[in-house]
Amino acid sequence: MSDSLPLRLVLASASPARRKSLQAAGIEPDVLVSGVDESLVVTDRAEDLCLELARLKAQAVLTRLSPATPPTSPSPGTDPGLSASPDPGLSAGPATSTGTSTSTSTSTNQRTLVIGCDSVLAFDGEILGKPADPADATRRWQRMRGRSGVLHSGHCLIDMAAGRRAEAVASTTVHFADISDDEIAAYVASGEPLAVAGAFTIDGLGGPFVERIEGDPGTVVGLSMPLLRRLLAELGLQITDLWTKVAPGGQSVEPLGNVRS
Repeated sequence: MSDSLPLRLVLASASPARRKSLQAAGIEPDVLVSGVDESLVVTDRAEDLCLELARLKAQAVLTRLSPATPPTSPSPGTDPGLSASPDPGLSAGPATSTGTSTSTSTSTNQRTLVIGCDSVLAFDGEILGKPADPADATRRWQRMRGRSGVLHSGHCLIDMAAGRRAEAVASTTVHFADISDDEIAAYVASGEPLAVAGAFTIDGLGGPFVERIEGDPGTVVGLSMPLLRRLLAELGLQITDLWTKVAPGGQSVEPLGNVRS
């Protein structure tokens, strides 16, 4: 890493699954929710939709952290067709913090990165985000059971200090089990399908209802760690720069960034 400053990663998402994915990979993120109005983006391509929303979420949090920050530029080699700065006509909305202790200011003693993510399910010619209500979730599962769809997760990583971003979409094919009406009713009643894109999870109650996947399971959870590693590399960083050292029992988190053997 060219910069000797320790790294801080801010997750522009309220998703507990995304945060847990980072923590499982040795990364302890701060959390700041973007507040983006997802209905502002309309497109008939699932990949474009999730990437634009990921970009808007990251930019909204970037603005919250540093209101005077100018629009970021894509890193070299990134497809310019997918990397334009957010349309100034779109209002990203205010970023809001979660219960996690998160500072909304930056420090000159650390290098701040912001990661925005968004996921949608492409199924039967439709783009499916979170269900509108239990009835919608039930109808979806009645259609999805025994069939397959593609879960797309857009990722936008911004380096505040450099004013650069790297972004891409990860896609994984999901094959759903042919579950019964009773199983659908019980799953919808649990409330889990209402909180996630596509109305299912693989790391929660919905796991048994997914027969198999083709691709990175992290994409289905909402954050692909292999893709994050590649995006960091585009910005001249290594994922090991974000690792933290946790003592036995989960106590005393010590940053390991900038350590080289």
